[in-house]
Amino acid sequence: MESQNLADFPRPVHHRIPNFKGSYLACQNIRDLEVFARTQELKVDPDKPLEGVRLLALQSKKTLLVPTPRLRTGLFNKITPPPGATKDILRKCATSQGVRNYSTPVGLDSKVLVDLVVVGSVAVSEKGWRIGKGEGYADLEYAMMVSMGAVSQGTPVVTIVHDCQVVDIPEALLEDHDLTVDYILTPTRVITTGCERPKPAGIAWSKISCEMLGKMPILRSLRHQEEQAGKDVTLRDGPRSPPGATRSPRDLAPPELGSVPLSSVQIGNLPRDARVSELKRALSALGVAPSRLTWQGPQHRAFLHYRDLAEAQQAIACLQGFRLGANTVRVVLARQQRASDLVGSHTAEPLPDHQPAIAGP
Repeated sequence: MESQNLADFPRPVHHRIPNFKGSYLACQNIRDLEVFARTQELKVDPDKPLEGVRLLALQSKKTLLVPTPRLRTGLFNKITPPPGATKDILRKCATSQGVRNYSTPVGLDSKVLVDLVVVGSVAVSEKGWRIGKGEGYADLEYAMMVSMGAVSQGTPVVTIVHDCQVVDIPEALLEDHDLTVDYILTPTRVITTGCERPKPAGIAWSKISCEMLGKMPILRSLRHQEEQAGKDVTLRDGPRSPPGATRSPRDLAPPELGSVPLSSVQIGNLPRDARVSELKRALSALGVAPSRLTWQGPQHRAFLHYRDLAEAQQAIACLQGFRLGANTVRVVLARQQRASDLVGSHTAEPLPDHQPAIAGP
């Protein structure tokens, strides 16, 4: 696309969903789809080549949802133009800047029912098989919408690309969590793929890392909900345990006062007004609840005591980049502490077991 000068701003197109000359023309083709005509609410990715679809949705007074960048602050933003918005204002609302300035967050408790999903692609085949940037955000967004009940297997998925991006893709490259498309729009064609490959049926937790979970609060919330519902939420790099496993009284015993064992994790830089209950809830949502927790609020720190060193190291991996309130906490393996270092602390009650359920065969 660069060598043939098919690419458009922003350039170069490497490491992004590529914008291309004629993207607005390709976007106009969505008006020929019956599914767009009957759509009331649609999700459109924030990629530049999809700007024309976002504008058409706003001009048609449809509810427009746009994913938050890298899902850091939630799943969706609803684009809400100001009352009496002119065509120029609507155009601005459809841009990435407009998405920031004219949007309101949509929470998990919102009753969202998406009629149409529009995604960007790096390459797509006429069979409906799609390749994105390789980071998996479009696949994850769709899976999260499934978990929320916002989409179903029958919800159509559209992608908008240049004709040169329609290529043969070996089926061997596809995995179960990959999103397929039903319609491909280019500047010259409208392709109905007739794809029968199932779309993701929900979040594949075994593909999610602790690091990813730590960066996405909404993903942590969904994981907690699914665990409460008895689903298997074991992470890619998370420990497994047999069904119905429980901790013995010895495992729940508090650490000796004389020292902090090597299987403990120190959390520092806690907010001044942080409460132990907030930390306990956050740890449970992340799936790293310790056997015991020693709270040292005045020192803005806490110690998490785990059954063994492997659990402690796993917790450290999950808590990288973790924020409590406005603070990004510091997480390290605790050095051994003298009893005098623990003066003024108190040991919280054991947190409930946070073991992942293991699905049957």
